[in-house]
Amino acid sequence: MNTLLLIGGIGMQEILVIALIVLLLFGGKKIPELMKGIGKGVRSFKDGVNGIEKEGESNDGPNTSKSKENDQPK
Repeated sequence: MNTLLLIGGIGMQEILVIALIVLLLFGGKKIPELMKGIGKGVRSFKDGVNGIEKEGESNDGPNTSKSKENDQPK
């Protein structure tokens, strides 16, 4: 129960203090690089989840949609 109170008790002041500490530790130039890396990781995770969902759909029945590879002229 105490952990719920700890997590729910984070306010704007605490978030600002955490952001200031992160800024001091990593510096202004490293933070965009970190965010870019996190964004790539999230995008890769979403692509993986979508790939698993597409595999499940293709196993359920015939796939009538064309792939992007077939749409390209040679």
